Amino acid sequence: MFSFSLNKTVLSAFALASVFAVSQVSAASDTQVRSKKTSLKKSSLVQAKSVKAKKSTKRSKQTLIVSKSKKTTKSKAAIRYAALDNEGPSVGDAVGLKQSKDALSLSSNAAFVVDQDSSKVLFEKNAEVSLPIASITKLMTSLIVVEAKQDLDEVIEITTDDLDREKGTGSRLAIGAKLSRADLLHIALMSSENRAASALGRSYPGGLSAFVAAMNVKAKQLGMNDTYYVDSSGLSSKNVASARDLVKLINAAYQYPLIREYSTDTKYVVNPKGKRLLEYGTTNHLVDKSDWNIGLQKTGYIAEAGRCLVMQAIIEGRAVVMVFLDSKGKYSRMADASRVKKLIQGMRPQG
Repeated sequence: MFSFSLNKTVLSAFALASVFAVSQVSAASDTQVRSKKTSLKKSSLVQAKSVKAKKSTKRSKQTLIVSKSKKTTKSKAAIRYAALDNEGPSVGDAVGLKQSKDALSLSSNAAFVVDQDSSKVLFEKNAEVSLPIASITKLMTSLIVVEAKQDLDEVIEITTDDLDREKGTGSRLAIGAKLSRADLLHIALMSSENRAASALGRSYPGGLSAFVAAMNVKAKQLGMNDTYYVDSSGLSSKNVASARDLVKLINAAYQYPLIREYSTDTKYVVNPKGKRLLEYGTTNHLVDKSDWNIGLQKTGYIAEAGRCLVMQAIIEGRAVVMVFLDSKGKYSRMADASRVKKLIQGMRPQG
């Protein structure tokens, strides 16, 4: 199993004074008048040019300021997006998992791949280590909602209790938006909508604390001994599980067609009452690819967890469950899934 001297020239001029006739004096006087007029014209012209130059300079400065402002805005945006791509060390990195090597050179610090029918292990890497799982948490959230048989048509309002006070992330669901429990479940699974997941937990009988308690009870029932939950969204890094445990969660969630359908949908439009229509898309582009046959999936990301992905897929006629935890880079977990897919495609058919 597999980075001036400035050279000054002094000019001397000597003025020669001549005494002329009165007519010549008068002519000189006329010349002086013309000279004064010319001087005044020149002065006015100079002043006009000066004013024009000042206006031009002012406009130029304003243009420069606007130009700099635009550049600064673009620069800040570039820095912000660069910061998102420049992912820091995760919990897995901190405990040394980054040094682990494997035959497929996966980016994920932990992975576990099994045949869904026989439970035969096809690939594993640090599968027993309990790590933050981010929004993979929402699979357990969906399982609790479905098994509690809560009314999927009940309308739930997004409140300030659903704000992300853990990471400070935003949401397209505004405070006051009202959606059915089914719609909240749909976008929580497909688009990893955090406020939707929070509202699902909060609207459980007994509130969020009772919901989280039910999540942990269910984990124990499934034999997920390396798993622990503190919220319904996965924003907390205290939501942890091992890759081995998550296979058990996937198998349990897979039993419900609604979870399979919602998690593998690619686009969905919701109509929050009193708000504008919102179109959501999947967080996993593999479900939209013709060369993949995915029956269930969920992605997750917070800094402490890295990029996570769990899937059930049919590969060469074989039902396979895949778990990838703590990879770096937006598409690295999908690339890891493709590597495992090629590995399975190269295996001999089962007798």
